[in-house]
Amino acid sequence: MNFDDTPAEASYRAKVREWIAANKPDLTALPPEERLVWTEGHKNAMRQWQATKAAGGYACITWPKERGGAGGTQIEDVIFSQEETNAEIHDPYYITGLKMLIPAIYQFNDDAKFAERVPRAVRGEEIWCQLFSEPSSGSDSAGIRTAAVKQGDEWVINGQKVWNSGAAHADYGLLITRTDPDQPKHKGLTAFWLKMDTPGLEVRPIKTMGGDSELNEVFFDDVCIPDEQRVGNVNDGWSVVLATLMNERAAIGQSNGLTWSDMMDLAASIETDEGTVMDDRAFRDLIADLYVDLEARRLIGFRILTAISRGQSPGPEGSAAKLLWSGGTQTMMSEALDMLDQFGLVQDSTLSPRAGAYQQRFLWSCGLRIGGGTDEIQKNIIAERVLGLPADVRVDKGVPFREIPSGR
Repeated sequence: MNFDDTPAEASYRAKVREWIAANKPDLTALPPEERLVWTEGHKNAMRQWQATKAAGGYACITWPKERGGAGGTQIEDVIFSQEETNAEIHDPYYITGLKMLIPAIYQFNDDAKFAERVPRAVRGEEIWCQLFSEPSSGSDSAGIRTAAVKQGDEWVINGQKVWNSGAAHADYGLLITRTDPDQPKHKGLTAFWLKMDTPGLEVRPIKTMGGDSELNEVFFDDVCIPDEQRVGNVNDGWSVVLATLMNERAAIGQSNGLTWSDMMDLAASIETDEGTVMDDRAFRDLIADLYVDLEARRLIGFRILTAISRGQSPGPEGSAAKLLWSGGTQTMMSEALDMLDQFGLVQDSTLSPRAGAYQQRFLWSCGLRIGGGTDEIQKNIIAERVLGLPADVRVDKGVPFREIPSGR
């Protein structure tokens, strides 16, 4: 299969590259501490970038124009994302809403109240977050204990979520709740979308070892949500969860950042007694392994995009892409800090290579192997749905959720 650009695609790529160069945000105008992600300065710069993309016809390229998109093709979207990455633009604020949540909600809801939110998200005016994980559930997305009880035309929500990326910055969220504890855990779930300033909802940022507060706890104390903000049918929230997680794993698996070519550049800049690190045969073997893994991830990405272009949902191949990316990223960043030796301990935007990106990404890469489903979850998905191996024994299968021991 030939993945080279056709003449039309090459022309589009050249146009996109020129447009990005002329319009991309200048983060050097910000104070060094505000150039990091999950700061107000960085967020505002990315908000303006999202608005600029929308005005230029480059936001949500494949979405229909009535939803605020550009009505373009899948390959145009891929080309733009590639060129955006090449321009070193890292925008984590809108991917959750635009790549994961809103497409999933549209599978189950097409009402006017939700639809009016979508163009605002495309223009960067509103940020969305995912409210799935809980203290007692982790990667078990069905182990939900946050309760929703119907009272008239509203649902009253009580419980807690955790590890919610960007919740402190978000305007809206997609929430999974338990509405019938007498059904097995994968049943009796119901999804809602809600405003993040709804009375009774409290967000508490979590300080990570990387120094940011991307992750958050979210508490619900008699939060009232109108039934018209329900996503899908009552007690069929697991369908919404699956749609979202497939989108999430596909999006994470296609995510970009520092890669094998950046490692080569760094290695070529570090001198040793025998030349540079790049001259070391063991390091060159490592680079070859990283290249193979990341090239496999890239090709899996094309497979996912092919499925999407045919109107199909992303499948278990997203788990393979996510595994390759998370493991490869941690390996690369660990090796980068080893190369830097004692200077690897210095994370400074003015002193460290790539403004401290290797140090920051090393600290962040540990969580990458947990977020979006742990490595173990991804391997189970591949084993069961790709290789056809027997499923793990589930002692809670068919058991009413109320009867599952909680450890309390």
